Amino acid sequence: MIVRDRPNAIAILFAVRGSVVPEIVPHILGVALFSVAVTALSRYHLMEVSSLSVMPITLLGIVLSILLGFRNNAAYDRWWEARKLWGQMVYEIRSLARASGSLLGESDPVRRAILMRVLAFAHALKSQLRAEEERENLAYWVGAPALADARRKSNLAEAFIAQSGQLLGEQYRQGRLDSMGLKILDERLTALSSIQAGCERIASTPLPFAYTLLVHRTAYVYCYLLPFALIGGLGWAAPVLVAVVAYTFFGIDKLSEHLETPFGRDPNDLPLDALCRIHEISVADALGEPAPKPLPVQDFQLQ
Repeated sequence: MIVRDRPNAIAILFAVRGSVVPEIVPHILGVALFSVAVTALSRYHLMEVSSLSVMPITLLGIVLSILLGFRNNAAYDRWWEARKLWGQMVYEIRSLARASGSLLGESDPVRRAILMRVLAFAHALKSQLRAEEERENLAYWVGAPALADARRKSNLAEAFIAQSGQLLGEQYRQGRLDSMGLKILDERLTALSSIQAGCERIASTPLPFAYTLLVHRTAYVYCYLLPFALIGGLGWAAPVLVAVVAYTFFGIDKLSEHLETPFGRDPNDLPLDALCRIHEISVADALGEPAPKPLPVQDFQLQ
């Protein structure tokens, strides 16, 4: 995720980091060169387009704007819902740490084991959502035997939550935790499972491909038809305006594509590494252990 102060009016015109410009420049250049070619054919009377009406292009532009606006809103809703889910995870882990300290005791080893499994859950979920190999050594949090047991399950993140529930059940059966205490702590684990399910729903259910294809094709058709409607009134200035319009429409289309998948490592995706570090800090503070430092922003980006 891009983290930077808002540039001034001049600097924002040339800001590249976090922009979709590098990805759409080839498409903009293609439309601009096509516009130059059409303009040249018209100016040298090799093709007559000056009498064409601008009305059909105007109507198509209105339809395209509605389609792009709807898709952009839908994509941003997915991005924002994902951010709220990971923000809720911060709350649930802190609540679990606080409640477990009251019900099990600040120095109880079972409490520490549960919180370590919750950290392993967050890191495992991050890797699953990004479809990456695990970069962290999960055995550091839970130990090799617990990790080996969790790997027997098809869903590694959920396995760590199940292990935490088993530890709570043992405490209940041993009489060290009453039914109300078990309910309070189990509700926090249930909430974490609910967050995982919400994230998996976003990651596994993209926007309908047919709709994305419709918007993408309509944007291209519009931008390549636009020169024919503008040359008669603008002449050689038409390619410039066409390039600006192409930047707007292609940019919104590409930005929506980024926001649609919020768990990746693109500049505008969620900083899951930094959020996992927040969990580590919260648990370390709750256990009275030295807390790691928050992840720094590097080149205006927080991973």
